[in-house]
Amino acid sequence: MTAAVIVFPGSNCDRDMARAIELVSGRAPNMVWHGDADLPAGTDFVALPGGFSYGDYLRSGAMAARSPIMAAVVAAAARGVPVLGICNGFQVLTEAGLLPGALMRNAGLNFVCRDVPLAVENSQSLFTSRYAAYEEISMPVAHHDGCFFADDATLDRLEDEGRVALRYLDSVNGSARQIAGVLNDAGNVLGMMPHPERAVEDAHGGRDGLRLFEGLLAVLA
Repeated sequence: MTAAVIVFPGSNCDRDMARAIELVSGRAPNMVWHGDADLPAGTDFVALPGGFSYGDYLRSGAMAARSPIMAAVVAAAARGVPVLGICNGFQVLTEAGLLPGALMRNAGLNFVCRDVPLAVENSQSLFTSRYAAYEEISMPVAHHDGCFFADDATLDRLEDEGRVALRYLDSVNGSARQIAGVLNDAGNVLGMMPHPERAVEDAHGGRDGLRLFEGLLAVLA
């Protein structure tokens, strides 16, 4: 797997992401600076990590979505390259128009940092094929703007098309319909607030995130 991890000013989970990718693939990903114009040749997986790009000014992810590298990420997604956005990366994907909806301030206006129980709603995607349908798993969250919002018509469409990938099993941030992760219509772009890269080793307290990366590797190998 030839992977690229996009690094924005304020990213702080880029090395966690790189570690997870290397752990599964045996190959370190390319760390791509947001100001670059192109992805490395042969890139077949792009990851947008968590953090606080540009200090979360304006709206979380809004400035990062306009970084030069994002034109190449959008083009790669259009070609079918898998793109994963976690936490701030999810925010960037919505701001770039690669995913519907928006990530808003958490209900209660508090930063939430803890392990949360999740249900795998769609086990047939590139990212979730190693999970069973409706399997209950646990991953950590760490966000202040993780409340997923979309209008009812969009939410109905996501549900009807099987594009809700993950759902919270408790109300951690007030997200509409407890949505924790969504797919694009082609199924090759996933945005999620929980952090699978922080759940890949026993030292993390659990390995429920590992299968996400293993599933991708199986497809891309």
